Amino acid sequence: MNNLLIISATNDNNLELSNKLHSFLVELGQPSTVVSLEDYKFPLFGSGQDADKASINKLVGQFLDVKGFIVCAPEYNGGVPPVLSNAITWVTVKTKNWRDAFNGKYAIIATSSGGDGKRFLTAFRSQLEHLGVVVVPRIIGISSNKKFNSKSSEKILFSESHSRYILV
Repeated sequence: MNNLLIISATNDNNLELSNKLHSFLVELGQPSTVVSLEDYKFPLFGSGQDADKASINKLVGQFLDVKGFIVCAPEYNGGVPPVLSNAITWVTVKTKNWRDAFNGKYAIIATSSGGDGKRFLTAFRSQLEHLGVVVVPRIIGISSNKKFNSKSSEKILFSESHSRYILV
């Protein structure tokens, strides 16, 4: 079992950030898996179409099989990207006890956005907390003005008080 699922909402800058975090965690000995939500091609929930059963079962299994998440997504129009909200909705409606996919798990929110992504971070934190996720207070954020900082990221990922990685 991988202890950590790194979820990229998009296949561009946030997938690059996801892969960078994955490589970084591998170097530190922390098992993780990267998944890109754009690869799933789920129909818009409520459109009358159903998600491909094998695809949704695969994603649900990945959510159920981990202790924590890092979610990498951009800010879209001051909020959460639709692909991310849509995937979470499919997971919640296709999981027998949907709380098992989220409740009591830890998450770090990360963003690669044109700006600072603060509105996305605020909105998504609220959504995750509503689902029962314990969201780590600090975020990993990069933009055109702010590059990836491995020392800062390690401090966010590692809990000095518990001498372990925060999401494990």
